[in-house]
Amino acid sequence: MRVIKYLKFVKGSVALIICLLIVQAFCDLSLPRYTADIVDVGIQQEGINDAAPSYMTDQTYQAVKMLAGSDASLIADSYTQEDDGTYALNDEGRSDLSSLDEAMTYPIVMVHYASQMEGFDLDTLLKGYQAGMISDDQIAGYVDQGRDVLDQMGTSIVSQQAIAAVRSEYEELGIDTSSIQMNYLFSVGVRMLLLALLGAGVGVGVSFLASRSAAHIGHHLRHCFFSRVVEFSSTEIERFSTASLITRGTNDIQQIQMVSVILLRMVLYAPILAIGGIYMVLQTNVAMGWVIALAVAVLICVIIFLTAIAMPKFKMMQRLIDRVNLIARELLTGLPVIRAFCRQKVEAHRFDVASKDLMSTQLFTNRVMTFMMPLIMCIMNATSVLIVWVGGDYIDQGVIQTGDMIAFITYAMVIIMGFLMMSMVAIMLPRADVAAQRINEVLETQSSINDPNIPRDSELNHASKGSVRFEHVDFSYGSSEERVLTDISFTMSPGTTTAIIGSTGSGKSTILSLLMRFYDPTKGSILLDGIDIRELTQHTLRSAIGYVPQRAFLFSGTIASNVGYSRQGMSQDTIDTALSIAQADDFVASRKEGLASPVSQGGSNVSGGQRQRLAIARALASDARVLLFDDSFSALDYATDAALRHALNERLSDRSVLIVAQRIATIRSADTILVLDEGRIVGKGTHDELMKSCTAYREIASSQLSASELSGGGVA
Repeated sequence: MRVIKYLKFVKGSVALIICLLIVQAFCDLSLPRYTADIVDVGIQQEGINDAAPSYMTDQTYQAVKMLAGSDASLIADSYTQEDDGTYALNDEGRSDLSSLDEAMTYPIVMVHYASQMEGFDLDTLLKGYQAGMISDDQIAGYVDQGRDVLDQMGTSIVSQQAIAAVRSEYEELGIDTSSIQMNYLFSVGVRMLLLALLGAGVGVGVSFLASRSAAHIGHHLRHCFFSRVVEFSSTEIERFSTASLITRGTNDIQQIQMVSVILLRMVLYAPILAIGGIYMVLQTNVAMGWVIALAVAVLICVIIFLTAIAMPKFKMMQRLIDRVNLIARELLTGLPVIRAFCRQKVEAHRFDVASKDLMSTQLFTNRVMTFMMPLIMCIMNATSVLIVWVGGDYIDQGVIQTGDMIAFITYAMVIIMGFLMMSMVAIMLPRADVAAQRINEVLETQSSINDPNIPRDSELNHASKGSVRFEHVDFSYGSSEERVLTDISFTMSPGTTTAIIGSTGSGKSTILSLLMRFYDPTKGSILLDGIDIRELTQHTLRSAIGYVPQRAFLFSGTIASNVGYSRQGMSQDTIDTALSIAQADDFVASRKEGLASPVSQGGSNVSGGQRQRLAIARALASDARVLLFDDSFSALDYATDAALRHALNERLSDRSVLIVAQRIATIRSADTILVLDEGRIVGKGTHDELMKSCTAYREIASSQLSASELSGGGVA
């Protein structure tokens, strides 16, 4: 079971919990035995528990010793004669009371019930024995006859007769048996109260430790899960899907955490309680053990049957939760599009179908499991009835006492309750096991983008400002044979601007993803300052690159925290400079709180152009040697676009800049323009050169600019 493996994270707590559970089981299993003692000893036997009386008259003592045969010396050593002629139990007798009870049971019954035994005249025998007229062998013969008569009553009845004989002996001596009974009941009651308090205290401690340990397991799994997901490349993210990763990191870990509490609190306790209950049953009476064995066998069959039916549905349930989360995420993200195309009803129906699939699966599993509790309760009640039925007959035969039957019923319920606990866990474990499997899939998945064993970070020339070279780079996604990029080769020198333009799907953004090492090339190599980027750690590589994605994303926080995201404690001067270059200083200054102005998740409280400018400022503030702009000027008006490019050329003239754009006006002044078509470079050069030599570029330019603009007028 995968969930159980997670307990290794809290081994110390598990060991302590097991110790506490053993103490709790001892308390819980001791109480029924005390209840039986109260019924059998405290009520029926009036507090008298031993066949060996604490005090005897001289006549009873002599008669018992005569009838004890080989045990006469044990009785003689166990009693001391008092000044008034009575015999009192001494310390030696108390030290071996069980042997003394066994030795005195039959003799004391014969002494007190001699008048009811045919042909057994105790007084005559005692006088003849003391006078030497009757030998030990003759006494032994009389004792054997008496034993034969008593054995017909049953062992339990003989024990009860011995207790009654002791009570009669006390009454003859004038001892108050009521005080003996009350003292016994009080002592047993106090012990039961102390055990109950101890059990309650231990139970609270176990619950606290179990909850704390489960929370630690959840924390550890979330930490490992998040750390692994952060290491994933885009390939692994696409493989699992964002919706599935969210479900695994929240719902699945929550399932594991909840079941961990039950494992530590109930599953560990159930076998301890069941084994302890079986031991106590064997100590109480073995005669009715078959009743519990039958009940446990039926219970196990019920649990296995119901679990086998529900298990496939539990596995399906997690996938359906993924589906619901996926659709919900799509609907919330694409809500403006849904409204714009009046597709509310269609999307609501799509969500309703996914939700109903999940609901029907959950209802099926719940309906199956609803049979479990009634069936188990039926088994428990039937077991109780069977125990009373069989136990009543055994009581009538003298095999057991009433208190033994009460204790047996309690122990039977304890044993069945242990299996009931495990059956309750059987409802949750399959789903938790599926959740653990899904978590392990993520934790065991290695990223396809890994740091080299021997990185060359120290060789990176910090004096350089970011020379980048693509050498015959090919790329295809996953195991697909279709190439997205084919034979891409170009060089970016420090202080120059390289632009990429092409039709949609031509591979422009993929080139930036390869340079950021979100993916690795299928063929060829990419060099940063003469070093293959696969020989650099991802941290070093990405620290050297400032990246503005196609879809600008801002984090919840402030403008300052977003712009200074690359380095903790970034100075305000650096932030101000980056905002100025990105043409964002005006709108930041217009806000009442300035740099401290709050930014909502995703930048939903700023416009698209403002979001892009803040994303650009974030890249500029990183002081990177290479700047990548993935269609980052699309939301800017022409004037802002021109001002931003002018500021970049003027104030960051020593950086390598790579711009992906759709607008000719944005890339027209670039030192080198690459024209992509179906993953291939079909043109390379300046704007003027491409207008003469590249048909694809000329078509794009003609579709966006007028003849006068193409000739140099009207465009910044």
